Amino acid sequence: MSGNLTLQQALKKYFGYDNFRPGQEKIITSALHRRDLLVIMPTGGGKSLCFQLPALLTAGVTLVISPLISLMQDQVTALEDNGIGATFLNSSLTLTQVRQREQAILSGKIKLLYIAPERLVSERFQPFLKEIEQKIGISAVAIDEAHCISEWGHDFRQEYRQLKHLKKRFPSAPIIALTATATARVQQDILQQLNLHNPEIHRFSFNRPNLHYEVHQKETRSYRQLLHLVRSFSGSGIVYCFSRKITEDLADRLVRDNISALPYHAGLSDKLRSDYQTQFIRDDVRIMVATVAFGMGINKPDVRFVIHHDLPRNIESYYQESGRAGRDGEKAKCILLYNLSDQHKINYLIKQKDSPQEQKIAYSQLKKVVEYAETNYCRRIVQLGYFGEKIEGNCQGCDNCLNPKPMEDWTIEAQKFLSCVYRTNERFGTKHIIEVLRGSRAKKIYQYGHHLLSTYGIGKDRTADQWNNLARALVYQGLINQTDDGYNIVKLNSQSWHVLKSKKQVYIAVNALKIDDNSSETEGRALEVEMLLDTLKSLRKRLADLENLAPYVIFGDSTLKVMAQVQPTNKAKLAQLSGINEYKLEKYGDIFISEIRSFIETHKLPEALPNNTQMKTLRLYQQELNIAEIAQKRGLSVSSIISHLCDLIETNQPIDINKFVAPQKQQEIIKVIDRLGAQKLRVLKDALSDDFSFDEIKLVRSWYKKLMNN
Repeated sequence: MSGNLTLQQALKKYFGYDNFRPGQEKIITSALHRRDLLVIMPTGGGKSLCFQLPALLTAGVTLVISPLISLMQDQVTALEDNGIGATFLNSSLTLTQVRQREQAILSGKIKLLYIAPERLVSERFQPFLKEIEQKIGISAVAIDEAHCISEWGHDFRQEYRQLKHLKKRFPSAPIIALTATATARVQQDILQQLNLHNPEIHRFSFNRPNLHYEVHQKETRSYRQLLHLVRSFSGSGIVYCFSRKITEDLADRLVRDNISALPYHAGLSDKLRSDYQTQFIRDDVRIMVATVAFGMGINKPDVRFVIHHDLPRNIESYYQESGRAGRDGEKAKCILLYNLSDQHKINYLIKQKDSPQEQKIAYSQLKKVVEYAETNYCRRIVQLGYFGEKIEGNCQGCDNCLNPKPMEDWTIEAQKFLSCVYRTNERFGTKHIIEVLRGSRAKKIYQYGHHLLSTYGIGKDRTADQWNNLARALVYQGLINQTDDGYNIVKLNSQSWHVLKSKKQVYIAVNALKIDDNSSETEGRALEVEMLLDTLKSLRKRLADLENLAPYVIFGDSTLKVMAQVQPTNKAKLAQLSGINEYKLEKYGDIFISEIRSFIETHKLPEALPNNTQMKTLRLYQQELNIAEIAQKRGLSVSSIISHLCDLIETNQPIDINKFVAPQKQQEIIKVIDRLGAQKLRVLKDALSDDFSFDEIKLVRSWYKKLMNN
């Protein structure tokens, strides 16, 4: 099958890529030399190619051991769409389908067979396995997600332990073990469990430069915070939650706010989980709100953001879950919402463990996550340090490096807080202390007589979130103690008294808004590329729906982005782009070229580009400022900002009108515009009730004009 192709030629022929990613060629060469391999490569680094390409260049079938049905299905579909012979055998198939696939394997049409570990070692499967060996041959055995074999890993699976006899069963076939997350201890356990013979170990950096990491202080009204984040991002996203109940609740609320979302957790039936996965992968639904049960089996490369609504239990889990984003190599965001109450929930669960040793390990892992969340240093350095990797300098890819938080002197506020702890006899948690400081009229405050304390109401000038931020800083800096018995009672220590006696000052990090001051010289071209990219994505989605495929299987986001930038108008130019192999060029080339030509002819819009002042407003809007904040930053009136937003909407800029006008109000305004026309604002205002402001009508009118013009 390989003929006289070089590795580079084979890469282009079968997968459409011009160049290997770092390390891939060396691993593939070793695999072709039949060496046992352990490959530790981050998600998105191209692990799969390291066993897929050798399988195409050698005689026989490569067995690929994979933990989940959905993972097998996704990878096989992607290979088939590249014209590569691949299949899977698992419990989702009927007996007839299994027999058909077995026949295809024995006839030599299949190069990669995906299979679960329990099927591979089952007695019933052995006769067929022997038949493959005799008629076709086993060229190699690839073990995906190899960390599952280690009890020291974060995702230990008992069925993977059965793979320790593989080397004895297939002594002449090289074993390729691959994982994206493995500490030094897990790596050693993988080698021992699989009994690899003189293995080569290929360990790559865990750093994912395309991922941007942020930690946000979780607000009291965390759903509104989440909704704001989801609306500010484009593309598909995953929201991770602590429990099934939270998952269901958030998904339901997002749907009510016109965000397409589905819940995903272990309590759903296999059929429903499979259906939800398919909808997400095929871009029929935008957001998956999931517990940690979701993820490892999903091969979706174009996830643009991952939000952890709740604190993960360890750094390994966070690295893998946040690593679902940006597997295509394009930029993606990873955001963790953090507050102390999440830490207390996990502490409580750890206490339920029977083994003191397990508790100790779990507390240690939790401490590392909290350190990551609370650090004012580079988050990438903290995260990679957990895996024993060091990087130097500013990563330019996390909130702390790009936007260092200014430190403010909160000594007076700290003294108020500590004084209140003292006056309530060190018997309450932070929530109660803050309620006293803010002068709450809750029944319990009066029951305890805390409305009579000198500290009652002295903290009304600060919000509850600000006081929570201070409380977190005091605990983190060791200026106050907190019990871990589930009640989270705060108590003074020696350092607390140094603060109270003004012998020690307290500085805490505060959030600051950052103004993007990029030049707008190239924004016209960028807008054109973005518009064409959206057009190509729409075409890809239509084709994917017709073929019952995930959109990324046709072309990945990276390939579409290059198409939008280069704008090839013939097959020769299209063939030069990375990600276009011979099979896809023939299958999809003409239709994508036609779409690009059509765009070039009809969508050149230089006269519709926003002017300088409008672009400044747009950039501030994209930084999640509201209208009043934008006006303040720009030194302009609110009405001027409204005018800018209206102009931006009419020139097809990405403005979400739902942020400013409720959907029900939009419908009422549009009904009046349909009846009276969109020209005279006063006429529209007179036809509506006093509940509708001029600003709301102006924004909806612009949105209406945009729809009519498009």
